[in-house]
Amino acid sequence: MNRILVKSTLVGALGGLLFGFDTAVIAGSTRSLTHTFSLTPFWLGVTVSVALWGTAIGALSSGELGERLGGRGALRVMAALYLISSLGCAFAWNWDALLVFRFIGGLGIGGSSVLGPVYIAEMSPAKWRGRMVGLFQVMVVTGILIAYFSNFCVAQFHLGNAEWHWQLGIPALPALLFLILLYGIPRSSRWLVTQNRVEEAREVLAMIGTPDTEAELNEIVRSVHRDRSQKREAILQRKYLFPIFLAVATGMFNQLAGINAILYYLNSIFASAGFNQMSSSGQAVIIGFTNLVATLFAMSIIDKVGRKKLLLVGAVGMIFCLGGVGWLFQSGARSAWLLWLLVGYIIFFAISQGAVVWVYISEIFPNKVRAKGQSLGASANWITNALIAWFFPLVAARSHAMPFYGFAAMMALQFVLVLWLWPETKGATLEQIQARFKIDLLEGDASHK
Repeated sequence: MNRILVKSTLVGALGGLLFGFDTAVIAGSTRSLTHTFSLTPFWLGVTVSVALWGTAIGALSSGELGERLGGRGALRVMAALYLISSLGCAFAWNWDALLVFRFIGGLGIGGSSVLGPVYIAEMSPAKWRGRMVGLFQVMVVTGILIAYFSNFCVAQFHLGNAEWHWQLGIPALPALLFLILLYGIPRSSRWLVTQNRVEEAREVLAMIGTPDTEAELNEIVRSVHRDRSQKREAILQRKYLFPIFLAVATGMFNQLAGINAILYYLNSIFASAGFNQMSSSGQAVIIGFTNLVATLFAMSIIDKVGRKKLLLVGAVGMIFCLGGVGWLFQSGARSAWLLWLLVGYIIFFAISQGAVVWVYISEIFPNKVRAKGQSLGASANWITNALIAWFFPLVAARSHAMPFYGFAAMMALQFVLVLWLWPETKGATLEQIQARFKIDLLEGDASHK
């Protein structure tokens, strides 16, 4: 662990901070946007979710961009998209312009959600890789906390209709910093080898303090040659149906828990319960801080407790917390319990869904289709996210309690399915997990036909 390696990891993870910042900052401006543009609940949902449709497209298309430009080069494009989006939202002259610039920001979010962890993984030593890639998720929830704190600070100035311009424009500052810092870190050695720039790859390995540069370089060269020699394989085959189901279901349930709908509309949720704007912004900061602390805790126990057990415990906790929030709205009680129920919900989500989703999806596919499998899981996650963010205000306008009862019901369904169907992957090698799914056996059967 030397200075250049640490710097490269932190800069790569900064894309995660912008990911969290840009997705959550909208929470503080939903009321201002509704008033400024006379938005119905349906069109408010469009305003919030348009960035998420951009995110889905960005996530799907970023892999090819990363192959062409390398992780560092592609992240520069994402940083530019973040900057254009933030400045565009700050100076948006009408609702249509706001939608365009939020969509551009979504492209940056989706791209960095794929490219950031890949760049960090390619730069990291094997023994540190899990924790260093995990830093990206820590930066995401840190970005969410900073977004809520930023909204709280802007609200202190009582800027009226100009408030949302400032709230959505402030992410331009970390975006500019991200873009500048990306010019001070090296390309990944693995990408350089794919471009036949072996000597440069050797220099990068020496620069980041690799103990045995030649051995590491030879291993990378062999790996790249092996990847090139393997023919591409379609993922939509019978032998992959079970891991596909697990990846898509895990990605969808991550959003059916209601996490991002609650994070995006958090200030509006508190306002609907009778809290004023200042109180809502302050309580959002508490929620964001809880999310960060719980995520750090979850990262420390996921390999000890196991993925399946965390999902089951988290589902039970979320059912009670979400049900409690629904009951508060149904009964019309203005209660401080709303904050503590949401705090409890965030804790149970962070130690289960938040910690497990990307780890689990990355483990259940064989090497030759892992990237495609991760894309399927990520796409299911982002598309579900966009749909829920779109329709949440529409459903909440009819009944504030209904969305929370719905999310609780989804967690009850998830509990049953995980208990019966989800295999535990804790402590197993990727090859052992593949064997549990009998993928090798199915491939052998197919070869005899």
